[in-house]
Amino acid sequence: MSRLLIEHIDGLVADFQSQPIVCGHDMAMLQVVRNAWLLVEDGRFKDFGSMADDAASALSDLRAAPDVSIVDAHGGYVLPCFCDSHTHLVYADSREGEFVDKIRGLSYAEIARRGGGILNSADRLHLLSEEALYQQAMVRIREIISKGTGAVEIKSGYGLNTADELKMLRVARRIRETAPLKVMTTFLGAHAVARGYSQEEYVELVIHEMIPEVGREGLADFIDVFCDEGFFTPSQTARILEAGAKWGLRAKIHGQELADSGGVEVAVRHHALSVDHLESMTMRDIELLASHPHTIPTALPGTSFFLNMPYAPGRKIVDAGLPLAIASDYNPGSTPSGDMKFVVSLACIKMRLLPAEALNAATLNAAAAMGISRDYGSIARGKVANFFITKPLPGIDFIPYAYTTPIIQQVFLNGLQI
Repeated sequence: MSRLLIEHIDGLVADFQSQPIVCGHDMAMLQVVRNAWLLVEDGRFKDFGSMADDAASALSDLRAAPDVSIVDAHGGYVLPCFCDSHTHLVYADSREGEFVDKIRGLSYAEIARRGGGILNSADRLHLLSEEALYQQAMVRIREIISKGTGAVEIKSGYGLNTADELKMLRVARRIRETAPLKVMTTFLGAHAVARGYSQEEYVELVIHEMIPEVGREGLADFIDVFCDEGFFTPSQTARILEAGAKWGLRAKIHGQELADSGGVEVAVRHHALSVDHLESMTMRDIELLASHPHTIPTALPGTSFFLNMPYAPGRKIVDAGLPLAIASDYNPGSTPSGDMKFVVSLACIKMRLLPAEALNAATLNAAAAMGISRDYGSIARGKVANFFITKPLPGIDFIPYAYTTPIIQQVFLNGLQI
């Protein structure tokens, strides 16, 4: 048995109820234990409390135990690690040329028509070996861990043929096996239509060749479709999701990013775990989600920031009593950043979330959007000990307020310092 005791914590963000998700006005609540201590045992949270309580003798005994390592938080805060429920961080190379094109006034759709966007990344990925792809991805993994992320979902979707989609998912599986953070994987073969195919021909390829291969190798937890204007229709999306369900792949949806595309409707009809993007979400979509609580709306404010497009209506979603998750969308074209602290800031500044709401959206609710909130997303007794210690802060609200200030002092995954 190994034990870790964290002492002299100014504020510990704790989850006394060990909730699976928080909704509506409850998202504005964060329980903070002041002058706190935290005990980790065998990689999971064992106990926590205030050093001012009647725990002095018990803490003294712990300090003297030979199997207890002691860490001094030096008056910092302790928070659960971020959970990033929507990324594309396995990709080949950057696309800063398209960044300049956007500055010059080209739209996302115009860049795609010129051979840029997703097809550009697919071309580059095809030329890269699996080992090189893994090495590039691990640089990004180490980056997001250093910024406080302890669980991440990784999508395919830059392959657009069977061999390259499988290559991406094998890299994601290798990351799961070698990196200390929690990794969930998603098959997103229907990210765009590959060159040389009609839309219908490509849908048939995804259904009859890609999905069975992914299923046979057990490479994905989820299946995703870009159900949006210029990509895949709701009926095509439904067929793909139904094919994935036969292999045990639960649905997640890219929806309502570029237009009112019917993405939310197809998501709830197929019991999708989450529907993500939502920049073009309508009040009808919010009402639909309110009657289908199994599907978690997930906003990606970094995408809106980078593409200079509208933000998902996060304030309306929360006010309607729904849960809301936020994620980075880390990818080379529309969001080349996995900085979840910045995502939290954007959620406050641009989506009008309160700091507590944004932090809940980036931790517990994002874990729920990956189906892992039983073990991740909050500091609760029995959960996996993924957390970080900040430098001394004036308070929780300082985290999104100081949107570029580095705050993290130490990161712990599975109870071990990284």
